[in-house]
Amino acid sequence: MRIDIATLFPGMFAEVLDQSILGRARRAGVLDVGLFDIRDFTSDRHRSADDRPYGGGPGMLLRPEPVVLCVERILAERGVSGRRSRVVLLTPAGRAFGQAEAREFAAEIHIVLVCGRYEGFDQRVIDALRPDLLSVGPYVLSGGEIAAMAVTDAVARLLPGALGDAESASVETHAEPGVVEAPQYTRPPEWRGLRVPEELLSGDHARIARWRAEESRKRSLRTQDGRRP
Repeated sequence: MRIDIATLFPGMFAEVLDQSILGRARRAGVLDVGLFDIRDFTSDRHRSADDRPYGGGPGMLLRPEPVVLCVERILAERGVSGRRSRVVLLTPAGRAFGQAEAREFAAEIHIVLVCGRYEGFDQRVIDALRPDLLSVGPYVLSGGEIAAMAVTDAVARLLPGALGDAESASVETHAEPGVVEAPQYTRPPEWRGLRVPEELLSGDHARIARWRAEESRKRSLRTQDGRRP
């Protein structure tokens, strides 16, 4: 799978993409990630990618020319013949990104993530590209870069061969909508007076499965009610 990211700050991604699961997936050839600097597609000597909004108002908007030209270059260079690449604008105004969306994206061959900044995009970016609009949560970040990292990580975990244990992605929290994983424990069996549940130490696989199912059910209900898992 290929994910290309259009951003004003490509340097933010270096450490994230080289470490842990993302780094392993890239080295294994499971995932290919490209970074494109939107400022490379500006036409003035100051490399300005933003300007004040018409009609007044606070902040700055990303101008349509550099953003659209950047995405068009990505599609021309990296698009997959015979398949439509999926273009995604990361914006607080988009639909919520969850595990279902991660699975949806993991089935694609090529995704372009476009990182917003400042007060967002000139509407003509959306009109020209007709992208998906995606939000990673009901809050405002300084830019779409952190959102792009989250989306890339969530999608990469679902790609065959990305995780050391192929079963891990299927049993994690939110692998099924609304389902929270049961508590997990490792050695030592007792620490500061806190003991591992006897069910997990029993060696009885059926008993362990029942305990995990019940604990998952209880945690899921508490989470849905807004309580601490």
